[in-house]
Amino acid sequence: MSPLNRDLMFLVLQFLDEEKLKKTVHMLEQESGLFFDMKYLEEKTLEGEWDELDQYIAGFTRIDENRFSMKTFFEIRKQKYFEALDRNDRTKALEILMNELKVFSTYDDALYKELTHLLTLNNFRENDQLSKYRDTKTARSIVFVELKKLLESNPIFRDKLAFPSFKGSRLRSLINQSLNWQHQLCKNPRQHPDIKTLFVDHTCSPPTSGACAPTPATLPVPPVAARPPSFALGAHGGPFPPASTVANVNAFAGWMMNANTSSSIQSQPGLGASLMPGPPTLASILKHSRTPFNTLGMMDNQDNDHEPSRKRLRSSQSVDGVTHPAPLQHQHSPWSVDDLPRTVICTLHQGSTVTSMDFHPSLHSLLAVGCGNGEISLWEAGMRERLMSMPFKIKDSSTCSLFFQATIVKDPSISVSRVTWSPDGDFFGVAFTKHLVHLYVYRGTNDLQQNLEIDAHVGGVNDLAFSCRDKQLCIVTCGDDKLIKVWDLSGQKLFNFEGHGASVYSVCPHQKEDLQFIFSTSVDGKIKAWLYDNMGARVDYDAPGQWCSMLYSTDGNRLFSCGTSKDGESFLVEWNESEGKLKRTYSGFRKKPAGVVQFDTTKNRFLAAGEDNQIKFWDMDNINVVASTDAEGGLPSLPCLRFSKEGSLLAVTTADGGLKILANTDGMKLLRTFEARSYGASKAPVQTSKVSGSSMVANSNQQHIMKAEHADRSSPAGPLPIISGVDSMAQNIEKQRSLDDQAGKSRTLELTEIVDPVHCRAVTMPDSTDPIKKVGRLLYTNSGASLMALGAKGVQKLWKWSRSEQNPSGKATASAAPRHWLPNSGHRMNNDVPENSEEAVPCIAISKNDSYVMSSYGGKVSLFNMTNFKMMITFMPPPPSSTFLAFHPRDNNIIAIGMEDATIHFYNVKTDEVKIKLKGHQKRITGLAFSTHLNILVSSSADAELCFWSIDSWDKRKSLPIQLPAGKAPVGDTRVHFHSDQMHLLVCHESQLAIYDASKMELIWQWLPQNGLTASISFATYSCDSQLVYAAFTDGNIGVFDSDGLRLRCRIASSAYLHQTSSNSQNVYPLAVAAHPMEPNQFAVGLSDGSIKVIEPRESNGRWVPVDKE
Repeated sequence: MSPLNRDLMFLVLQFLDEEKLKKTVHMLEQESGLFFDMKYLEEKTLEGEWDELDQYIAGFTRIDENRFSMKTFFEIRKQKYFEALDRNDRTKALEILMNELKVFSTYDDALYKELTHLLTLNNFRENDQLSKYRDTKTARSIVFVELKKLLESNPIFRDKLAFPSFKGSRLRSLINQSLNWQHQLCKNPRQHPDIKTLFVDHTCSPPTSGACAPTPATLPVPPVAARPPSFALGAHGGPFPPASTVANVNAFAGWMMNANTSSSIQSQPGLGASLMPGPPTLASILKHSRTPFNTLGMMDNQDNDHEPSRKRLRSSQSVDGVTHPAPLQHQHSPWSVDDLPRTVICTLHQGSTVTSMDFHPSLHSLLAVGCGNGEISLWEAGMRERLMSMPFKIKDSSTCSLFFQATIVKDPSISVSRVTWSPDGDFFGVAFTKHLVHLYVYRGTNDLQQNLEIDAHVGGVNDLAFSCRDKQLCIVTCGDDKLIKVWDLSGQKLFNFEGHGASVYSVCPHQKEDLQFIFSTSVDGKIKAWLYDNMGARVDYDAPGQWCSMLYSTDGNRLFSCGTSKDGESFLVEWNESEGKLKRTYSGFRKKPAGVVQFDTTKNRFLAAGEDNQIKFWDMDNINVVASTDAEGGLPSLPCLRFSKEGSLLAVTTADGGLKILANTDGMKLLRTFEARSYGASKAPVQTSKVSGSSMVANSNQQHIMKAEHADRSSPAGPLPIISGVDSMAQNIEKQRSLDDQAGKSRTLELTEIVDPVHCRAVTMPDSTDPIKKVGRLLYTNSGASLMALGAKGVQKLWKWSRSEQNPSGKATASAAPRHWLPNSGHRMNNDVPENSEEAVPCIAISKNDSYVMSSYGGKVSLFNMTNFKMMITFMPPPPSSTFLAFHPRDNNIIAIGMEDATIHFYNVKTDEVKIKLKGHQKRITGLAFSTHLNILVSSSADAELCFWSIDSWDKRKSLPIQLPAGKAPVGDTRVHFHSDQMHLLVCHESQLAIYDASKMELIWQWLPQNGLTASISFATYSCDSQLVYAAFTDGNIGVFDSDGLRLRCRIASSAYLHQTSSNSQNVYPLAVAAHPMEPNQFAVGLSDGSIKVIEPRESNGRWVPVDKE
């Protein structure tokens, strides 16, 4: 195909897509083989349209073209086969096997036989390799990710996955240019030519007798600077305008021009009549002031058949001369359901029904919360802490109206209807259900000062939003008095918009280039739009649903609304902003709720709504629900929800007066690396009030929870992190200065001591006493749903938690007992153990994807498949034996192995060879920890020595001994763990805990056994968020420390989690400690008697360390 023909084909594809001829678009893509639509692949994969998908891909490649193509077709047909088996449709499964999968038997007959064998099983999940197959929906999502990778790797598709970038409606523009040129060549050009076909060249007919038409002699060739008359394919009123303002004006004017004739908009003085149906509006002025008079229309303006084309063209006008990507859905980047924040990270107990929430615009884990009792709170999701809480209080009742004073005296109950941050995050607005609006100034952490109180509306204030009008920050409110009002930050009223016939439910201020306006909705189902003047409403539309709220996408280009009708039917829709008509209506609402559905948008991609005790997600371009979650249960029928500004976190309300924080992968990284308790706290601690002795424990009769107060010169909570960005940097610097001013102020911390089993939850792993005996190593899987132990005789065991009423999440918990999991194959994970194993050192590591576990116990290193327990390979036979194992953080195929002879080997599993060998220690290696941020490896040895190595060159940067107490010999295991910030290093030795600044390779803090914890330390590790350090002692005690400063905050006595009798009173203590990868207050211990326990706090807030309160 020639380059020009290829370009023409793309223009046709764009035109068809703009005309919504989707099937034709994909047929042309398939037949031409020019462009592969990854979005279409995703859609068909998630819908399970395997035949259509197979046929579509066949337009681009053959099965036998290369290995990527073959694998692509195989994955599609294999999943089709699995789904037939899952439906128990054996006939269909056999048909797929014989007609579609048979072709692959030529290349792998063993695999084909294994697929055939699945027909003989009652449940194909009985096959070891398919035991993790969950459900069709999840499997399809996994298949899509795999197909996407295959196609991106396939050289056949290399130049077919990106749609060329060019202006919208390019084909129309070229035709318009051609018509303009043809008209210039007319011998008798008419001012308003009638063009009804493109099949022949345009020629104006000769003038009839008596007609006033210019003669050829009077039609000079226009000079270069003059604009020739312009054709508009849809007769939309003018050429494609060059001014950036025009498109934005038209976007708003489209609502006005398409208003129903029954609209209640009243004529305003001085406005000319509009030629469009409906009442006179500003649209005519906005339109005609920018439209050339000599305009050629291809179609008759009165022809209703062409109305859709005209409107589509208007919406796709170019804003300026810059080339923009074509407005095809093709250009959306691929996504997966993993992009959605669906993993519950923590539950925060507010204590009152949460009615509104909003995340800070730059401090992405800071959440403002408003409640049904009028209380407002600030939560820091990274710390799982409530930074502050303020009950409702009237600032100055004398400034409030007499009507409000009488109302509040008669009924003092009041609720928060809306909380919201200003765009810069410096202000925080609160609307209440009775008259008032409060404005607070936020200066950092717990410094929230009330700046303004406005008696804004008669009745309830239903919504509040910030707006930047002419670069001035304003507050927009609406209320039961049917009014919308605009205020400046001093409380001065700037505008009063009147025109709604019922209570105004929500407001949505927005700006399109220079055009600033406000959408408002009322409970009678009306949508109105207002400019910042006193000329009345410019739009009056019927909204789907009476209680309707409106939101723009993050980039401000797409408009959505969600409303609930009187009979309980909910509507989530996208508006065609340029036309004022519905673009699409999203499906998926099942129940008719007694209330109003709330929704939010994020990432210019996703919508979320709370309904039916769950959260439902939509792709903006797909009307069907793409994912849903019940957030591990406990949600109300219509939960309130809110995305963080980056979309990595999602807050949702619970039925018991709390809220849950959900996260995607980026959100989990954010929370894990969040330095709420910053290591810079010693330089800039946050001022916090002294905690009273009674505030930390509600029940004074809990005699077994004893408290001891310790004076501390620094706060356990550090400043909020500085978020990168030019706009927010200055604000955060100022906030940091205010924190610095608080340095040196002291307060009192509490030590909680737990000595009774009723004050913590512990569950013992079944079948964990024989033959493991003396648990050597303990690890959670990265998913947090399983626990693995390695003990005596090299035996490994795995325990899995399953979903149940007690444990709806299926994650590890002390509230439910797991099961000792064994595959159907009967394989066991037994390591190679030498005859004399008394001195053998157990070591274990799990790959990032939980697919493989690597371990040794004095003999060869073994690599096991965690799905079927099959031993994949053994390597590195002794001597010397391995003493520590770690996967390389950048390559799972490379394993770092600490050795008995004090060397460190880097073994490549693929090539079966040692690539690098490091020498620098004098005794056996006892710990390895990588920091990809600093590009270093830290190793520790049995002679209490630390070595810092460069990952890039493997040169030793520094070697230093740990600082031992006087008289203590440098013997015993030294273990190292990196903080989640990859900067700070926890060092654990039997004599101490220590924190090092790894970037400077210097000691920062050190803690020595003292004050009731005097035994030797047997093991220590960070919690998953690195805010706590769990340390076990040889007398059975467990200490919980703040990682910032190593301050002891909680002591758990062995009597709280062990059940020993006088006849069985041998000293049992933890030999290994593992922290849950997602729940910071859960850990597991492997004990010297072979038993394993998972331990959690029992307190209602679920924390070991009390929440610091003022």
